[in-house]
Amino acid sequence: MEGIEIIIHRLISRSKRGRIVSLLLTGLMLAGCARYHPMPLTPETAARALKVPDIQELKIQVSKIRHPLLRPVPFDLSNGLSPDEAALLAIIINPRLKAARDEKAIASAQLLKAGILPNPQISGEIDVPTGGYTAGTFLGYTLGLNWDWTSLIGRGLRIKGARAHRDSVELGIAWQEWQVAESARLHWLRLYWLNKKVLLLSRAAEGYKKNLEVVKKAVDMGDKTAVDLAAARASYQRSLISLEEARERQGQERLALNQALGLPASRDISLEKIVIPDSWYRIDPSSLLADIRDRRLDLAALRLGYESQEQAVRAAVLSQFPKINIGLVEARDTGNVITTGPALTIDIPFFDRGQGRIALERATRKRLFDEYVARLFDARSRITSLTDQIHSMLSRIQEIHSAIDAERDLVDVYQRAMRQGNADILTLYQARMDLIGLETELLDLRQTLTDLRIALETASGTYAPLTHTVSDILEGKRP
Repeated sequence: MEGIEIIIHRLISRSKRGRIVSLLLTGLMLAGCARYHPMPLTPETAARALKVPDIQELKIQVSKIRHPLLRPVPFDLSNGLSPDEAALLAIIINPRLKAARDEKAIASAQLLKAGILPNPQISGEIDVPTGGYTAGTFLGYTLGLNWDWTSLIGRGLRIKGARAHRDSVELGIAWQEWQVAESARLHWLRLYWLNKKVLLLSRAAEGYKKNLEVVKKAVDMGDKTAVDLAAARASYQRSLISLEEARERQGQERLALNQALGLPASRDISLEKIVIPDSWYRIDPSSLLADIRDRRLDLAALRLGYESQEQAVRAAVLSQFPKINIGLVEARDTGNVITTGPALTIDIPFFDRGQGRIALERATRKRLFDEYVARLFDARSRITSLTDQIHSMLSRIQEIHSAIDAERDLVDVYQRAMRQGNADILTLYQARMDLIGLETELLDLRQTLTDLRIALETASGTYAPLTHTVSDILEGKRP
C-alpha cells in the first residue's frame, strides 16, 4: 500500500488542494486494506494447541455442543469415563476435528468473495509531442473510468451457490464429528470387554496356580502322580499365555481410545462401570431405512453440494453473455482540444464462449449426482447387512450361553466324581479349560456384537446413549 500512496502523491498536483485530495484518497485506500498478523508454527504454538483443557473448561465446552445427531448427557468424570462422555470429549479435543472445522471458515470466506463486485478501473495515458512541428502544441492526455457491468450477471447465483456450499461444509463437518464420536465409543466398548476378559483370565490363572500348588503337595505326599503334576503345570502355563495375549490387546485398545479422544498416549483413563441393556442391540431395520436421506448428514451435505453445483452450472451458462465494460473518458489532444464522453468495451465471443467452463461444471454436477445415488445405495445395503449380522450374532450368543451352562454342569459332575475317585484330574482340567474357553468366546462375541451395533449407528445416523450404570440397574432405571 505504500507504493499506492507514492503514486497518488506524484499524480496529483502539489498544491494545497492537491495535497488534501491526495491525503483523502490515500486514507480511503488504506482504510480498506487488511493488516498482516503473523501466525508462527513453532513447537510452543503446537504444544499450546494440543493442550487438553481442564475439567471445568471441558464441562463448559460440552454444554455448548449443538449437534444434529448427538444428544447432551451429564458430563462427570469423577466416576470414570462413560462411552457417551467419550463421544463428547472426542468432539472437543480431537485435533483432526479442529482442522476440519477450519473448512467452515474457508467456506464462509468463499461466500463473502462471491458477493464482492469488481473494482472500477482507472486508466490514464499521456501524449508527449516529441518530434515534427511542435510549436504551439500541448501535452495530451487521456483519462478513463471503467467498470465491468456483466459482473452483475450471475451474482445472485454465485451467492446462492456459495451459501449452499457453506451449509454443505457445515453438515460435512458434523458428519466427521459423528464418525469421530462413534469411533471413540467403539474403542471404549472394546476396552470395556477386554477389561472383562483380562479379569476372567486373571481369575482363571490364579485358580490354576492354586491347583498347581495343591497338586505339588499331593505329589510330595504320594496322593498324586507326575502325570497329574504335568497336567496342572500345562494348564497353568496355557492360562498365562491367554492372559498375556489379552493384556496386550487391552494395551493396544487403550492407546486407540486415547488417539480417538485426542489425548496423549500416556494418559490413563478409568472407565465408568455401566451395564449394556439387551434392548440396545435390538433395532427394527425398517425404522432406520425410513428417513435415511435426512438422518445421514453426509447425504444431506451432498444434496446441498449438488444445489451449489446447480447454481454453478447456471452461472456458467450465463457467463456466455459477452463481457461489457462501461465508463467515462476525458481526453485532451496536443491541440488543446478537450473531449469528454462515454466508453464501451465489448468482448467478442469468437474463441472463448464459455464452453470449457460449462462442460466442467456440468461434469462436476453429474459426478455429485452419481456419488449421492451410490452413497445412498451403500447406506441402505450396509444397514440391511449389519442388522442381519446382529440378529445372527444374537443367536450365536444364545447358543454359547446354553453351551456354558452345560459345561458348568459337566465341571460340577467331574468335581463330584473326583471326590469319589471315579474320574481323573486330566479330564477335570480339560473340562475347566473348555469352560474358560467358552466364557472367553462369549466375551469375544459380545465385543463383536457391540462393534456391529456401533457400525449400525454410524451407518444409519441413529444415536442410542449408554448412560445406564450399575447403580441405575439396581435402582430399577433400566430401559
